[in-house]
Amino acid sequence: MNYDVIIIGAGPAGLSAGLYASRSTLNTLIIEKAVVGGQITTTTEIENYPGASEVTGPELVEKMKEQCLSFGANIVSDEVISVEKKDDGMFYVKGSKEEYIGKTCIIASGSTPKELGIKGEREFRGMGVSYCATCDAGFFTGFEVCVVGGGDTALKEAIYLTKFAKKVTIIHRRDQFRGGKSWEKKARANDKVHFLLSHEPVEILGENGMVTGIKVKNKKTGEVYDYKTDGVFMFVGHNPNSTLVKNLVEVDEKGYIVTDNALQTSVKGLFVAGDVRQKNLRQVVTAASDGAICATGAEEYIDELI
Repeated sequence: MNYDVIIIGAGPAGLSAGLYASRSTLNTLIIEKAVVGGQITTTTEIENYPGASEVTGPELVEKMKEQCLSFGANIVSDEVISVEKKDDGMFYVKGSKEEYIGKTCIIASGSTPKELGIKGEREFRGMGVSYCATCDAGFFTGFEVCVVGGGDTALKEAIYLTKFAKKVTIIHRRDQFRGGKSWEKKARANDKVHFLLSHEPVEILGENGMVTGIKVKNKKTGEVYDYKTDGVFMFVGHNPNSTLVKNLVEVDEKGYIVTDNALQTSVKGLFVAGDVRQKNLRQVVTAASDGAICATGAEEYIDELI
């Protein structure tokens, strides 16, 4: 089947694009290789999405999904291998299961958590090293954990972890946080949260396949020492999932896709929404905005073809 719009990724950006496209009566396909909702499904509480205070990530995603389906969008589970625009002007999206053809394509593939790249990180991944507090917090009930990072995500997840762990230590390489002041204030007001500022992790330590500590370096004194912990949660940023089209369109030095104001790439009819594109703010609300802009642009592009 040929589609008007093919959307790769079913996070907030992809679902928003799917909603706007299908509501405009465009034949819309959303392809997701993993879980509908993407990273937002690991968020326990969303406080800053307009009109949806105190809603969880999974709850918001479910509402978005229901809206898409109600207007006729199709959602399939498949892993996209390649995207190509051929001489006939159509986009050929090859998946591991089948090939999809569309007049336009929206890349909403998001990003994946960065690894710190220190010794022991991969060895103990899933055995004390985690990148998702919502997924793994329950395993650390009554234990001590560390959170590595200094942004909003690190602060929010540290606070969430206090519901389970008896002690949460935030390790940050600077002496000030990059996250919002409101989250820092909440973290500092929590008796379970401790801080190792101006420190950087050097190595994850463990015995018998489980994390037992983390080796850290005091950046001001140069001292390196072992810090006891039962788990390490990494929140040090993300890498854009732009591999599919990085040789097709322009990307910046970090791999984020570059677009114009209409979120269209240098390839006409190919749009980009959400965390995979070059932008200043990566939040659910901006991802949803991106999706709406892309779907509107796709509709205008199709109208010009007629």
